[in-house]
Amino acid sequence: MTQGEGNTHAQDQAIAGIALAIGIAVPTTSAMALSVTGGGVTATSPWNSDSGLISVYDGSNDGDPGKAEYYRQDSAGTLRTLWNHSGSGTRVISGDGSKVIKFKACDENDWAEDDCSGWVAP
Repeated sequence: MTQGEGNTHAQDQAIAGIALAIGIAVPTTSAMALSVTGGGVTATSPWNSDSGLISVYDGSNDGDPGKAEYYRQDSAGTLRTLWNHSGSGTRVISGDGSKVIKFKACDENDWAEDDCSGWVAP
């Protein structure tokens, strides 16, 4: 082996060591789901580990729909609503988009104030 080949091997080892150190220093994380309940309706985000999805589960048997009100990162000033009109025991899931940054769950009451959770940020 020539002197140049030895230096190349040492450089390769140094680069591999740096890459390994970076991999250890920057751990990967998966999104942890957060759920809130308002009057028997549960909203969950991230859904299925996707921070751009939110779900609404209607756990009440009152005949009224459930909803999640939420904001997305790329349109933080726009209140969005995901309705579940499918009835008790069903879940609906939003379309994918930018990260959901704040949300709450509500059970709609036709002639009274809705039953809502507080706002949460996943």
